[in-house]
Amino acid sequence: MPVPAWAEGLPRPPPWQEISGKTVYENAWVRMTEHQAVAPTGTQALYGVFRPKHLAAGVLPIHADGTVTLVGQARFPHANYSWEMPEGGVPDGEDPLAGVQRELAEEAGLAARSWREVLRMELSNSVTDERAIAWLAWDLTEVAKAPDPTEVIAIVRVPFMALIHEIHRGSIRDAFTVATGLRAYHMAREHILPGWLAHAMLTRV
Repeated sequence: MPVPAWAEGLPRPPPWQEISGKTVYENAWVRMTEHQAVAPTGTQALYGVFRPKHLAAGVLPIHADGTVTLVGQARFPHANYSWEMPEGGVPDGEDPLAGVQRELAEEAGLAARSWREVLRMELSNSVTDERAIAWLAWDLTEVAKAPDPTEVIAIVRVPFMALIHEIHRGSIRDAFTVATGLRAYHMAREHILPGWLAHAMLTRV
C-alpha cells in the first residue's frame, strides 16, 4: 500500500501482535474472528475482527446531462431505507471491474463505455478488514436488470449536485456513496474529469 509522501521517514510504533486466534462465526459471506493480541503499547487485549469474504465494489453512474442514477433499498443492520450508488460484493478470483460492471447492470440496468477508478478504501478499519474500490462511469446505455433475490430495488435519476446537497444534509449516509460522491465533486471542480462531463455535473440543478 502506498505511504503518504509526508509520512516517508517518520518512525512507526510497533505493530499489533497476535498471540492466538479463532473463528467464532462464519457463513457464505462473512467470518468473525477473535484474537488474543498485544497492542503497540504492550498491553494484552481481546480483539474481534469482522471479515467479509467479498471485496466491496461500487460505481457512481453519471449521465451526459449531469444526472446520476441511485438505487434505494431496505437495509437490515440499521433497519432503514438507504439511497446509494450501485454496489455489491466481488468474490475472490473475479476481476473487480467485471464485478462492479455486473452490479451496475443488475441493480440499475445500465452499462458504461467509460470507467475510472477513483477510490480504494478500508472501511471501519478498527473492527473489519473490509476493502472497497469505487469507480465513476459514464457513456451509459440501458440493459436488462437482474436484482438479487433478496433485493427490492428502486431506481432514481437525480442531478449530481442534488446528491451532493443530500450528502451535506445527512440524508445519504451510506459511507461508500458519500465518499465516492465527494470524490467525484472534487474531481469535477479540479478539472480531473472530462470538461463536458464536469460542466454538466456542476451546473445541472
